[in-house]
Amino acid sequence: MQPLTLIEPFRALFYAPFYLAEAEGLFAREGIDLRMVTAGSTDAAAAMLLAGKADLAWSGPMRPLLLRSRDPGCTLRSFCAVVMRDPFLLVGAAPRPGFALEELPGLRLGLVSEVPTPVWCLRGDLAQAGIDPMAIGEPAGPGMAENAGAVVAGALDVAQLFEPFACRVEDAGGAVWHAQANRGLTAYTAFYATEAGIAARRPALIGMVRAMQAALARIRQAPAEAVAAAIATRFPEVPEAHRVRAIARYQSLGLWEAGPAFPREAFDRLGAAMLAAGAITHVPPFEDCVDTALEAEALA
Repeated sequence: MQPLTLIEPFRALFYAPFYLAEAEGLFAREGIDLRMVTAGSTDAAAAMLLAGKADLAWSGPMRPLLLRSRDPGCTLRSFCAVVMRDPFLLVGAAPRPGFALEELPGLRLGLVSEVPTPVWCLRGDLAQAGIDPMAIGEPAGPGMAENAGAVVAGALDVAQLFEPFACRVEDAGGAVWHAQANRGLTAYTAFYATEAGIAARRPALIGMVRAMQAALARIRQAPAEAVAAAIATRFPEVPEAHRVRAIARYQSLGLWEAGPAFPREAFDRLGAAMLAAGAITHVPPFEDCVDTALEAEALA
């Protein structure tokens, strides 16, 4: 067995393929003795990885893209696409048929404050629609749980949420107005490691890609109830009905359909959104940010 330490940035239902691989012994089947450590945030995960406290992490491909745009000497590289559609939803207190993004600047909107990528991507959508991407303001500070409560209470018109917060609002009579996944492939979650780490642990990382290939095949076909049951121990605070509904929603949105080979289209769309949001001044080359050779070797 090859020991590996993997960093989870934070706990989220859209990361279900990773938990499914763990629950079904797919990492062990590839000869990997995996230790999973929770960092608490995407920034903390990157810092731990760069400090040599782990072999790899999963997180947004925005991390190598952002850091390489600032420092050409950055050695972080993504590999093994897992979440290649946006898991965030715009959720209101009541159904709003025919909702269009053009309406957002005139609404009381609660933006995600915990992580930057969903806001960058929404700004990119607005720019694509010919709307000022900064017209929706800045995240005001409250987290998704607070914003979900504010929608139910009538203090916000709509909030940007991931699961299970959308389920909570729906239970109170709310509705999903818009799924950000509908924009198409967007690089949201993959493994990443330093170039030195990839070279040093290449056989084990190839095993990680193969384990995720099996997990993704399983989650595309398995009933939502089976997936929700398999990952239940990672989400003891989430009611079973919410776990099932969340997995079913993400399956229907095609959240996990693209991986594990990393689609260039998904990278390009993320880069364009980050440019529109002012997060970067240029998009580093795909070949620098993504290790496609590792994927090809694993999937051959």
